[in-house]
Amino acid sequence: MNTDAKLPTLSDVQADLTKRFTHFESWKDRYKYLIDMGKQLQKMPEESKTEANRIHGCQSQVWIEITEKDGRLYMQAMSDAAIVSGLIALLLRIYNGRTPQEIVDAPLDFLAEIGLLQHLSPNRSTGLYHMIKRIQAEAQSRLR
Repeated sequence: MNTDAKLPTLSDVQADLTKRFTHFESWKDRYKYLIDMGKQLQKMPEESKTEANRIHGCQSQVWIEITEKDGRLYMQAMSDAAIVSGLIALLLRIYNGRTPQEIVDAPLDFLAEIGLLQHLSPNRSTGLYHMIKRIQAEAQSRLR
């Protein structure tokens, strides 16, 4: 990953995601887009699929590895479920390459704006919550 490139602002990324999702009128198409996002995730090395990197509270298997470089957090994650992989891809678009402070301060209102929270099953909503909490906790623990 190029750490020198200027990242778009969090609000720009969220506005772009909102625009992309609301472009589709049906939830069937939005889910398809979410699944396609998940298919583009970088493959995670087997050695990173450790118990320490596993997200507990998700119905499917989910792993996330967070490393810090030059004061920014970089994430690699994967799931064995298609929609959950899409949710991971969505979160990585927001959080990957950000400073711990940006992650802790990031508003997540856009998840409601795109209707995602209302259309996820209770189990997937819980899993999404646990993924966000893990990322935020990692960021919080690295604040200096």
